[in-house]
Amino acid sequence: MSLALATLFYEWRRYTAAVVALAFSGLLILAQVGMFTGIVKGATATIERSRADIMVLPARMESLINSGGGSLPERLQPQFYMHPEVVEVAAMGGAGARWINRPTDGRKAVTTFVQVNMVDTRPGAVTLPVDYTEATRLALMEPYAVAIDRSQLARLGVKLGDSASLNGKTVRVRALLDGYPDVNNASVTMSRDTMRLMGMLPKDGKTGPLMIRLADPARAAIVRDQLNATANGAYRAWTRAELSEANEGALMKEQIIGMLLGFSVFLGFLIGVGITSQTLRGAILSSIKEFASLRALGVGMGSLRLIVMELSVWVGLVGLGATALFTFGVYLLATSGGLPMGFPVPWVIGVAILLLVISAASGLLALGVLKKSQPADLLR
Repeated sequence: MSLALATLFYEWRRYTAAVVALAFSGLLILAQVGMFTGIVKGATATIERSRADIMVLPARMESLINSGGGSLPERLQPQFYMHPEVVEVAAMGGAGARWINRPTDGRKAVTTFVQVNMVDTRPGAVTLPVDYTEATRLALMEPYAVAIDRSQLARLGVKLGDSASLNGKTVRVRALLDGYPDVNNASVTMSRDTMRLMGMLPKDGKTGPLMIRLADPARAAIVRDQLNATANGAYRAWTRAELSEANEGALMKEQIIGMLLGFSVFLGFLIGVGITSQTLRGAILSSIKEFASLRALGVGMGSLRLIVMELSVWVGLVGLGATALFTFGVYLLATSGGLPMGFPVPWVIGVAILLLVISAASGLLALGVLKKSQPADLLR
């Protein structure tokens, strides 16, 4: 065991503040990234958990986030069956609608705008999310039945079994979902048949983005390229994973979100360097006689600086572990409240590098204390 690691192990209390500062610096950034990514995952959960291997969007549509919507000619849908590996093609459906609850037992009236999502209720349908239970599928087969995320019940003023008005027509809450929140507009899910009864399906020869299921999901990237090669500018095919990454990237490019994350990185760096460097300086000062003894034994100043830098790196690594622990706790807390969170790998790697840079910078700032480690001071 190196001297720096032994020092951290036996005098850990002196370095606790530095570890906590690093942990909260990382948590400050990752919690916001996780929240913003969770917003995307919640809004696109019906797509990401579908059985689709390929998504087909209008050619100029770069994501499903703030894209202004998009439609494809309805005639395109049967053309995809000409590819020998395509098993099923179905259009995504969605619309906005006015929701009015019917309060009872003294509950307040709620009038709001909701996002309506559509699924097919056939067993194994490409638009049917894989985490829908059989009971949910059967419940949605009932005409005018809707499903709502459990976290949205209070927001919409209903409970399981209640009825409400959707665009002036009566619907009934027949199923509850988990992991499908939408912080923008509350979402309501219904079957394609119910959407047709509600008169909410497109009627102008247009259709929404298409979901495609393949015989072999492992060949999704190959089939995507083959479909795009024959698109002639009419559409663009995406693998589901590729579209998910594009959605997350589109959200992170939003100006206000970019500003918030940039400020968080700057603030995390200042807090981390400020507290960590002062903690290291204080810990080294408290051990200045030990460093003076090492100099008296012939250990050079360069070696002592290396010890301090190694110590700062170890503090950074322990801080990384604490960041992971705290972030996991926030993740559990958020998911228990119905808010999904996501942590893109590039952001996780970036935060890890940032914390190590903070610890190394703090070590450099603390090197000046070593000038006080004069062997002559041992005689005082």
